[in-house]
Amino acid sequence: MVSDSIETLIKRIEELESQAAFQDELHDSLNTIVAKQDGEILELKRQLILLNERIKEFGEAIPGAGPQNETPPHY
Repeated sequence: MVSDSIETLIKRIEELESQAAFQDELHDSLNTIVAKQDGEILELKRQLILLNERIKEFGEAIPGAGPQNETPPHY
C-alpha cells in the first residue's frame, strides 16, 4: 500500500518534470520567434519611414502637385 503511493508519486513527479522540460523548450522557442519578429518589425518601420520620405519627394517634384486639401485662393 505504501509502495503503491510512492510509485504513484514518483510517476506524477516524472510527468511534471517532463511537462516542465517541454514548457522550457517551448518558452525558448517562442522567445526566439518573438526576437526575430521584433527585428523584422523594426526593419519594416524603417522602410516605411523611407517610403514616406520618397513619396513626399516625388510629390514635391511634380509641378502642380501641391497639397490636395489646401483651400483655393479665391475663397
